[in-house]
Amino acid sequence: MKLFHFLRAVFVVPYALFLTLLISLITLFRTLVLRRSSESVQGLAAWWARSIASASGVSVSLEGREVLEPGKPYIFAANHQSQFDILALQGFLGVDFRWLAKKELFQVPVWGPAMRRAGYIPIDRSHGRKAIESLDEAAQKIAAGTSVIIFPEGTRSKDGSLQDFKAGAMVLAIKSGVDIVPVAISGTHAILPKGKLLVNPGKVLIRMGKPIEMKNYGAKDKHDLAKRVQVDVAEMLNSMTIPAEK
Repeated sequence: MKLFHFLRAVFVVPYALFLTLLISLITLFRTLVLRRSSESVQGLAAWWARSIASASGVSVSLEGREVLEPGKPYIFAANHQSQFDILALQGFLGVDFRWLAKKELFQVPVWGPAMRRAGYIPIDRSHGRKAIESLDEAAQKIAAGTSVIIFPEGTRSKDGSLQDFKAGAMVLAIKSGVDIVPVAISGTHAILPKGKLLVNPGKVLIRMGKPIEMKNYGAKDKHDLAKRVQVDVAEMLNSMTIPAEK
């Protein structure tokens, strides 16, 4: 059984790269040649993520989606245990959303242009005017009706434990006025720890918390908001149990 898991994990690496290239090319073809909208290619990204999860022997469950109001944009603020968080959210959140990604990724051949055509939002992580301008542009898109996902910890956890949420990540919510939905992800650290390349089979549980309204928060309250979201995510994580793999 261990040999099977190892061979499957080795297979998943080139398989994921192939699917990423394939979906990028299809996205470019649909949006550039067929003139389809960015909304029309979101299902491709979800299929991409579910296919890789299935090939990896990973199952994902979602709880709490009933807290969302249909047609309303949200900022989903999730903990970040692993790179596999991206696949779990992309494939199984069941919501039309866009990723915020550092601007350098949009310069990667094929993949970068496909991300742009899919409506993903570039963020300048440098300091100064350009960084502020990129946040303002992102906030405008969110306020206009685009849901997004953020990882307020800023980076993946080395040991899977929850890290402090950065106040800067709350600026988008405050600027856009869009409610934040705390999201807890459990199980991904065991599947793909930081620094590892091969995926372990396992189970993932995603739970959505009650949306936090922005009407009571201003720019000066970003630290309080970060703490509030972190506490909500921590409470959900503490009550979540992932069945052990046999």
